[in-house]
Amino acid sequence: MKITYLGQAGLLFETEQARVMIDPYLSDSVGKINPSKKRRLPIDESFFDIQPNVMIFTHDHLDHYDPETAHRFLLKDKKMTVLSPESVYLKARELGGTHNYVLFDRGTEWSEFGLLFRSVKAEHSDKRAIGVIIDDGNKKYYVTGDTLYNEGIFADIKEKPDVVFLPINGEGNNMNMTDAKRFCERIGAKTAVPLHTGLFDSLDPNDFAFENKVIPEIYKEIKL
Repeated sequence: MKITYLGQAGLLFETEQARVMIDPYLSDSVGKINPSKKRRLPIDESFFDIQPNVMIFTHDHLDHYDPETAHRFLLKDKKMTVLSPESVYLKARELGGTHNYVLFDRGTEWSEFGLLFRSVKAEHSDKRAIGVIIDDGNKKYYVTGDTLYNEGIFADIKEKPDVVFLPINGEGNNMNMTDAKRFCERIGAKTAVPLHTGLFDSLDPNDFAFENKVIPEIYKEIKL
């Protein structure tokens, strides 16, 4: 599995069979509304040349479901599977096209391209927000989406993930670094990749104290 960091909470998973994109934010739409959240790093336009087979949106916030970014993928002719909770599903499917829009609320499973996708609880200000576990038959990759530390989440995590990707910025109803560390320990994650830093703020992800962590670099492969 090749995994590339797209910045903020965006990820690109690639196997021999498929490309899976999660929460791409490749615009400055947040900064246009809130200048204090102006994008600090440039946009790599080359990612718009990629045709995902599966697109996942975890919730309806601009830095996760960003219409400026999403439209550039969803308005393409080639069919893709779009997995999203109801808050995004109702908006994204209005674009129409040939895509297979799948309502991916908590507890839903979807199998395609040799991968199993499972939607799990997230505790966020979008009450339909989700996390997603991607199982390639060899490893389990858990993308929490934006979330706080909440006991209700752990009932959905049936097995220890090999890798967890999680926010550590402590704002906007996300875990801070202390709670993110506790979260990783609670689920028994083997490796943690901290997200949601550097694009809108100057937080240093190296301050995240979970021992077995991998710090991602924007637009580069995450070496796990």
